[in-house]
Amino acid sequence: MKFEPWMIVVAAVAAPLLLMFLFDLKKSRPDGTFVENLHKYRTMMFYVMPTRNESVVYFDEYVDAENLVAYAREAETAFGTDVDITHCVVAGCAFGFVENPNMNQFVMGYRLYARDGVWLSFSMKRKKLDKSAKLSVVKQLVRPEMTFRQFCEEINEKIGVERSGKKTYADREYDMFTLIPRPLLHRLVKVFRQFDYWNLLPGSFITNDPMYTSMFIANLGSLKMGAGFHHLYEWGTCPLFLMVGQIEDRPVVRDGEVVVRPILHLRFSYDERVDDGLTAGQGIRTLKEVLENPREALGCLDANGEDAWSLGTPRDQRSAA
Repeated sequence: MKFEPWMIVVAAVAAPLLLMFLFDLKKSRPDGTFVENLHKYRTMMFYVMPTRNESVVYFDEYVDAENLVAYAREAETAFGTDVDITHCVVAGCAFGFVENPNMNQFVMGYRLYARDGVWLSFSMKRKKLDKSAKLSVVKQLVRPEMTFRQFCEEINEKIGVERSGKKTYADREYDMFTLIPRPLLHRLVKVFRQFDYWNLLPGSFITNDPMYTSMFIANLGSLKMGAGFHHLYEWGTCPLFLMVGQIEDRPVVRDGEVVVRPILHLRFSYDERVDDGLTAGQGIRTLKEVLENPREALGCLDANGEDAWSLGTPRDQRSAA
């Protein structure tokens, strides 16, 4: 068969189009499972509001921190390792996802995915006592059988690596990318985004990137700052951002009287395409209940270990057991 020039042109145009069509059919991802039979209204939301920051909803919550502060001090003594407000808030967020699993979803490529596992990322100072130290990010998988004590120990081990001065995966990644000329880096980021859209990014890349996470938590209280409203990153798959302010004495109403209480201010940025506001409200309520009653929710202070609850067990199932 004789190949005419027009055939080569058609093949050159058709081959990439066919390849893109095949890529577009791919629904499997290494970090999530495609949600079937989604209501058409929610499907249309992905097209009407294709980015996270035009889909963002902001929530405020206030937590009475008296029990939380006391619990963190007791836990630090009992565990023999660092335990602070950040540890408790991150663990409380884990409960929020375990008890409200529809919160642990994300949108990618105009599709909704249920995330495989609860992953939590949080920022920290590289040098604990250095006010000028740069921030670093720790990403932690919440294993269902993990107790709060084990959770703290694993987090502290990762924090120790970040503060050791050694080159981390993120450091090496940033060093490599910043060596690339700007025009090329700009196009390379676009290529990565397109690969993510087609679900072609490798699992190792996703696992090591802190923006592929169920939630990102920034404790500004450790910097003596209040909580701000944070944007959602378009990079990655993170649909929730929590900013934690410093604990402050505030007037509140208790039993009809105004009293002063230590209050922890929380501010949430939430991608409403993930699920409705009711689900978000339930997750926030779970976090508030855990932080105001940490002994019952997190436990691990009993010397006999009888209150060492797993973070993967919803509190109502634990009580029933």
